[in-house]
Amino acid sequence: MKSIVKNRKANDWYISLSENFEAKLNGNDNSFLKGLRNDALKQLAVTDFPTLKTEEWKYTNLNRVLNKEFVHASSAEKVELTKEDVDSFKEEDFDYHLLVFVNGIFSEEFSDVSKFPKNIFVGSLNDGIQSGNEFIKNYLGKQIENKTAFDHLNDAYMLDGAFVIIPDGAILEKPIQILNISGHTKELTFNTPRNLIMVGKNSQASIFFKYAGIGEKKYFTNSITEIFVDENALVNIYKIELEDVESYHIERTEIYQKANSVFNHYNFTFGGSLVRNDINSKMDDENIECHLNGLYIGRDDQHFDNHTFIDHAKPNCYSNELYKGILDDKAHGVFSGKILVDKDAQKTNAYQSNKTILLSKDASIDTKPQLEIYADDVKCSHGATVGHLDETALFYILSRGIPEEKAKSMLITAFAEDVVSKIKIKELKEKLNHLIFEHLNRVEV
Repeated sequence: MKSIVKNRKANDWYISLSENFEAKLNGNDNSFLKGLRNDALKQLAVTDFPTLKTEEWKYTNLNRVLNKEFVHASSAEKVELTKEDVDSFKEEDFDYHLLVFVNGIFSEEFSDVSKFPKNIFVGSLNDGIQSGNEFIKNYLGKQIENKTAFDHLNDAYMLDGAFVIIPDGAILEKPIQILNISGHTKELTFNTPRNLIMVGKNSQASIFFKYAGIGEKKYFTNSITEIFVDENALVNIYKIELEDVESYHIERTEIYQKANSVFNHYNFTFGGSLVRNDINSKMDDENIECHLNGLYIGRDDQHFDNHTFIDHAKPNCYSNELYKGILDDKAHGVFSGKILVDKDAQKTNAYQSNKTILLSKDASIDTKPQLEIYADDVKCSHGATVGHLDETALFYILSRGIPEEKAKSMLITAFAEDVVSKIKIKELKEKLNHLIFEHLNRVEV
């Protein structure tokens, strides 16, 4: 089997896998999902994967992903996953509901959904599809525009993911953890998680995703998450990305908000050889708040690309973005954030900031903050800073008798604190601080 694919051959390779993929399903499929897959394969056949000539991807060379012949994880020979394997990724210090997915497939064995309130549905998207759930038919994929080949790839090989319905007036007291464990096969594999989250009027929920890897083989996670936030709802989404450093992670997150809703998104990227996070928000009513926060810590030759888009479609809305990066060795970061203010979106307040610390001469960042404004009564700003550790602050700390390595670590931790301090869950904040400390100890400070 060839290990290198080029140009259109990546499309041809993934299309060629479809026959074996369908055979593995052995007829256990319904017409709704089969129709989606067939349409996606047709689109994949005519849609090129992004290149450096593609404006939205011009800082991200995808060769390290596209030059490998991954097979879908559902078709690969499995290595048994143990309870001890799963427990190593679970949080032990606080109370939460747990959904576990292994290579994109729901694991009833390792999940714990028994204690959910009866009026809240949390479970497998595939189960919902097979039962003919009308919410899925009405909402799945409906807000995704300008699909890339990666989106068509997810559609074409969609099998499972998290399906969450929080009804009107429900307040979820405990957060939901959605743990995605990839790898643990004997071949190069890709998996295609598809998550659909719906939060009703006057409801509140906190959900945190963790993506992690296990095993020695490289893998590719190609995920889509769709989130619908109804009127007066409050939603907190946390994503901790801990993929294996030899693997790849590309995810698209679509957010659709209605009037008077508040949405907070926190994205923490530590693992993966190449990571691309696309986060798109549509503020389609008045008095909406949307907060996007991110922190990425890269080393070696890791490549982290964060791409955000907020569409202010209606008046009297507020958005705030803060993304921070810490890069060492030959790590490369990308931040591209666009705020669109439509002509009817008067009284918009929108702010965006990207700040990066480079810890070595070979680390680099490409940053592209953008404003596109068609209304005249707005308050909008954006900015980006790139630099090294503050020498004045470092000198002051050293003058207090603190060792240089610890002094640098203190400055970097303080730099990250702007993002971490926004986290609403105390135990999760402590977990993030531990992860940040752990990863900072792996970079040269």
